[in-house]
Amino acid sequence: MKMPTGPRFAVLALLLVLVMMATRFKHFGDMLHLPDASMAVFFLGGVYLRRHWAFVGMLLLAVALDWVSITYAGVGDFCVTAAYAFLPLAYGVLWYAGRGYAPKLTGQFHSLAGAFGVGFVAAALSFAISNGSFYWLGGRYPDPNVAQYLARLWQWGPLFVRTTLSYIAAALIVHAVCARLAAHSASTHHHQEA
Repeated sequence: MKMPTGPRFAVLALLLVLVMMATRFKHFGDMLHLPDASMAVFFLGGVYLRRHWAFVGMLLLAVALDWVSITYAGVGDFCVTAAYAFLPLAYGVLWYAGRGYAPKLTGQFHSLAGAFGVGFVAAALSFAISNGSFYWLGGRYPDPNVAQYLARLWQWGPLFVRTTLSYIAAALIVHAVCARLAAHSASTHHHQEA
């Protein structure tokens, strides 16, 4: 897939920003609260936006949303510890996995399935980094040990990975539909010229 430029890049970037804002910021009330899409946004940002500066921009947005949530919206700061410094690495795994797979992405099923598989591996690794750093370096557990860490990893990991994959799957379905519509439009245009 070619890297989007101009208006397509701007629309995709704005869409990802809006999704992160709508799902990461927890002040819209329970009726409108959707699961946090940040992990999926970083993977999809890597797939569609690819640029390093866009990754930095998304990181800054995530930090700003966390700060606003904690400072103004009454969200607790339990997760903000020294381990918060590992989020760029965790999100970087997602972004650069998506970026690495992007040239192979088409509207074909095998390509979409490959993107989903890469998303799964990246989400699992990203969660292991963020969860592991929080557990081992966050200072929230008085006597950390491997057995307790693995229990917490299996308690929370499937939820975070499943949520991430749900958003990625939805985006890949939209990608497939858009690719088919574009191919149909190009075919129709080609036949009209002939």
